[in-house]
Amino acid sequence: MKLVLSLKEIGKEDRRLVGGKAYSLAVMKQQGLAVPDALCVTVEAYDEYVTSTGLRERIMMELSRKSFGEMRWEEMWDASLRIRNMFLKTPIANELVNAIKSHVEPVFNEKAVVVRSSALGEDSSRTSFAGLHESYVNVRGIASILDHVRLVWASLWSDRALLYRQELGLDVEKSKIGVVIQKIVVGEKSGIVFGKSPDNRPLMIVEAVYGMNQGLVDGTLTPDRWLLERNSGRVVSYTPAEKDKIVVPSNKGIQLVYLQNQKGAPPVSEEELSQLFDVALKSEEVFGAPQDIEWTFAGKQMYVLQSRPITTIKSGEPEDNRIFYLGLRKSFENLRSLRKRIEEELIPAMIEEGKSLSTVDPSRLSDSELAKEIERRSKINKKWVDIYWKDFIPFAHGVRLFGQVYNDAVRPTDPYEFTDLLTGTKMLSLQRNKLLEEMSRMIREDRTLSKNLTKQHYKHIDERFEKKLKSFTEKFGSYLCSAGGCRAERETIIKLLLELASKAPTRKKVKETSAQKKEQLFLSRFEGEQKQYTIELLDLARASYRLRDDDNIHLGNIQTQLVAAVNEARRRTKIELEVEEIDTEEIARVLRDKTYVPKISKKPSESSQDLELSARQLTGQPASPGIANGKARVISKSSDLFEMRKGEVLVCDAIDPNMTFVVPLSSGIVERRGGMLIHGAIIAREYGIPCVTGVSDATRLIHRGDQVVVDGYLGIVTITSKAS
Repeated sequence: MKLVLSLKEIGKEDRRLVGGKAYSLAVMKQQGLAVPDALCVTVEAYDEYVTSTGLRERIMMELSRKSFGEMRWEEMWDASLRIRNMFLKTPIANELVNAIKSHVEPVFNEKAVVVRSSALGEDSSRTSFAGLHESYVNVRGIASILDHVRLVWASLWSDRALLYRQELGLDVEKSKIGVVIQKIVVGEKSGIVFGKSPDNRPLMIVEAVYGMNQGLVDGTLTPDRWLLERNSGRVVSYTPAEKDKIVVPSNKGIQLVYLQNQKGAPPVSEEELSQLFDVALKSEEVFGAPQDIEWTFAGKQMYVLQSRPITTIKSGEPEDNRIFYLGLRKSFENLRSLRKRIEEELIPAMIEEGKSLSTVDPSRLSDSELAKEIERRSKINKKWVDIYWKDFIPFAHGVRLFGQVYNDAVRPTDPYEFTDLLTGTKMLSLQRNKLLEEMSRMIREDRTLSKNLTKQHYKHIDERFEKKLKSFTEKFGSYLCSAGGCRAERETIIKLLLELASKAPTRKKVKETSAQKKEQLFLSRFEGEQKQYTIELLDLARASYRLRDDDNIHLGNIQTQLVAAVNEARRRTKIELEVEEIDTEEIARVLRDKTYVPKISKKPSESSQDLELSARQLTGQPASPGIANGKARVISKSSDLFEMRKGEVLVCDAIDPNMTFVVPLSSGIVERRGGMLIHGAIIAREYGIPCVTGVSDATRLIHRGDQVVVDGYLGIVTITSKAS
């Protein structure tokens, strides 16, 4: 069994043993290019680890909770987080440790190294996993190297890598990974050279930064950029970047520091550009295709750190969407900048847009005016949906980054323990629910008020309650059920309040002392600059956690205004309300031309076979711990929310933030969509309510009135009896 190979030992027959990255490094080293010394821990070592520890079966169990093809990215992240925690908690067997040590210690001993992935299929002519697996810089000592080898192994199952494999149609079960342990070269300048421009122009691209390459690779630093003619090396254009920071080694990895000198000077000289040009051509000759090369200069010596084919320049090939999956991971600096943009620019603008739209009453518009208004609102909604995917979704990585740092430092049994440190934030939905709780308490404590509300004697309502109700309706009325385009009116809210008042609230928050102890334990694992970084990361994660809920509420308000206009058009044109989806352009056209028959998409009807389907036990993903037992309340439309009764189990496709006002009534939550960061899961943990997400066909297999048990520990929903 070949467990570890040096670059000099790797031959053509070993490519599937060491992975694409290690093989490319070996070829370049053997061709005389300057490549730092490296060893490869082969895929056979990975196989031995996951087989001997039983991890292989446990990984497949995690990925079989739901059809892999049906998993959303949130569900994949949950699965990958649980899998990563398995690697953290599962040590390498002594025999394998000793075998790896016998090769690594004589070469590196206490020298600083980089630990990188080298997966099968990585850096091939058809696919590029670059950036999708983890790399760790400035690792010292055999114990730390072995620990980081495990983390690289775990990154084979990251959500980014899983999504990419799914897109390429690769067999996930056959995924394997090698690991490159490479001597670190601390260069004064580093960068990337593309042997050929991805848009097929006869140009070569050079990007460079001062310091180490990590800041360029993760997007923290903007590089200087040169375009060179491929046939001569002549500089066609040069685009300088603002240079104020660089990445350098630190006691625990790397850190970003301010650039003291040379802020205005290009990182590389004309002579160095010429060297990079020559290396790119040499690499292309060696591999038979233009290469994407990472390099660094230490003094006058240039080193090649990685080389991979450029997969996006072949005509007729499908587009490589790896950049989207890379976008799911943001550096701390990126996230901090994104937070400022979201909190100071986007959220205020979104709120203002919603307020502006609400000033126009669709019912008062003529048909032609309504058609224009629908088109206008549709464009505004699309604009904010695009911003949501471009900015708000990536900012959710603040929670994920914190979770990874927390789990690496604390190594908890529960991979989601870190969420205990994030709850209790001032989410907009919780502020709304707090007002509901206050009004329901007033009803519970005032029998006269309760009686008058129950009998609809609204003229005799207590003035304080009336004032609070009016304020609530004005502030949150459109936030109660925007997903369905309704606005909760006075009578609807009162009905909800009477149900909330029927029993005292049962909100169970995580004990503050417990959360504080966990926070103290976590922070105690760091010192100096690293500790300050983790404090800032925790604050950023709390903002990310809160905004994951708030941004959808504000977006939902804009969507409410669009749906309100569409509903007005439906009322006038007699278009069936049962339609599931309709193009707003079609609606506008009907308003302008009453003879036009719109193209509509009706809800698919269930076959008799579907109606007969039944299941006693359904599997999903555990999202909030605890066990609940109650009758199912299946939500298929917004009006169903107001039928919710105390103690029922809320079953739905997905809980929109605008639906969470009924959560205090529920004993448990079941959702078809999955993920620890979807809104139902977030609000369930805030209230301490058991929750299972990612349950396929939940709203079809569970019926209203079914008695169900929700196990939020294991992610299982059991139907104990069917509704009569």
